[in-house]
Amino acid sequence: MNETVKDLDMDDCLQLLGENYIGRLGFISYSCPYIIPVTYFHDAEEKNILSYSTEGYKIDAMRRFSSVSLQVDEITTIQHWKSVLILGKFEELKGSTAKKYLRRFSQGVQESISKKKGESPKFINDFSSRLSQRKLPIVYRIHINNISGKYREA
Repeated sequence: MNETVKDLDMDDCLQLLGENYIGRLGFISYSCPYIIPVTYFHDAEEKNILSYSTEGYKIDAMRRFSSVSLQVDEITTIQHWKSVLILGKFEELKGSTAKKYLRRFSQGVQESISKKKGESPKFINDFSSRLSQRKLPIVYRIHINNISGKYREA
């Protein structure tokens, strides 16, 4: 039985990113690493990751040190999984640009959930309502510098 871990090719890495919408964001704050779950959208057209957040610890940390990572996994069993790691740079978006990308994010996540689960999530309407609010959440993108992936199939 061959149970070795192998490299995913770039097409498989991009497919894994596009089919999912939950990942783990890694960032540095005061020289300590943090990893937290986030909802994301892989914008294949512009080759970056979109997400949003409220003001707080994570945003403050990424503003100070913009190098970040995002890991996305599909784990079926301990012997059957795929994982992609992105290394990139945080960029905070503002004004009409933030609104444009928040809309793209919400539509992209909705499409990803529809394809993966065959349902249209009700919480996506929350994103649309935020577009009309005066105070938008912090919308950001991660410019992808490197993508690598691994998989294991027993």
